[in-house]
Amino acid sequence: QVQLAESGGEFVQPGGSLRVSCTFSGGNFKNYAMAWFRQAPGKEREFVAVISRNGDTTLYGDSVKGRFTISKDNAKNTMYLQMNSVKPEDTAVYYCAARYLYYSMDYSQKTAYDFWGQGTQVTVSS
Repeated sequence: QVQLAESGGEFVQPGGSLRVSCTFSGGNFKNYAMAWFRQAPGKEREFVAVISRNGDTTLYGDSVKGRFTISKDNAKNTMYLQMNSVKPEDTAVYYCAARYLYYSMDYSQKTAYDFWGQGTQVTVSS
């Protein structure tokens, strides 16, 4: 079955940058729209970004727009989230998610996705 695995989460200072990755296995990576969500302690899981199957369309949550960039490499079955100008409020567990074939107008809802990774911790603090 499809499995997702995040990596790259770490401690970073405010204003810094980091990149988290999500590897896909168990299916055809090119058949899935991919997304990033995050969840801070005591809060609901929040949409971060989504990318279409071929990577030609990207959409972002308001809280990260202009600072984060989602991308994917179909040859490597890997999705990335480049995080720049990070803020303490970016601290969360970051999850990757997959939706079979296409994203939709519900792309920002966690219920729109079929598969989830276990998450990687990102901590932004001075």
